[in-house]
Amino acid sequence: MASFRKGEGKVGTKTCYIALCSILLFSNTIYFYIMKGINVYHEVSAGSADEFNVVVDVPKGSSNKVEYDEEGGYFKLDRVLHSQMFYPFDYGFVPQTHSDDGDALDVCLLVTYPTFSGCVVRARAIGMLKTADEKGGDNKILAVPVSKVDPRFEEITSYEQLPAHVQQELLLHFKEIKKLEKAKYDKVVIHGFGSVDEAKAEVAKAIQAYRSQHD
Repeated sequence: MASFRKGEGKVGTKTCYIALCSILLFSNTIYFYIMKGINVYHEVSAGSADEFNVVVDVPKGSSNKVEYDEEGGYFKLDRVLHSQMFYPFDYGFVPQTHSDDGDALDVCLLVTYPTFSGCVVRARAIGMLKTADEKGGDNKILAVPVSKVDPRFEEITSYEQLPAHVQQELLLHFKEIKKLEKAKYDKVVIHGFGSVDEAKAEVAKAIQAYRSQHD
């Protein structure tokens, strides 16, 4: 049986203290950088009207209305949908854009599988949903991932190629999710769809509006 003389296998108190301080300092440094992160609204490129980045707020299938705090640089749960509905698409925004309602440009991103809050997806427009709410105009870009990201949408170049039932779901969604929010429901107006060219023009306008304020 192995035996040790007095003092063998022991580490001095001072050495332990220094090692512990080093570990804590390293851990806190890593924690600081993880928490600091980047501001995806200001630091992720918008792209162009033809191909743009989408930062996901709400994954497909979720009833949690997650929103990104553009100045604070963090995601927060704004509310749980008041009715038993969910988002049938990934819902997010184009970074470095400024839309008519004062926020980043909203995007309804059709996806095969849900992603996650904070995921950045390269996308292209297939149309636009023209809506207004209690804050005024609130147009939303309809988009699909570029073919490199998901080839399943490669043949879809316009919302008109979507099944008629899916089109009706899109038109109903943004009004009906507020049906139990009585102060908001009556103020939601769905004007219909916009073309791909209208959607691209909306993206270009939102990118330019951001640049005019931050360049």
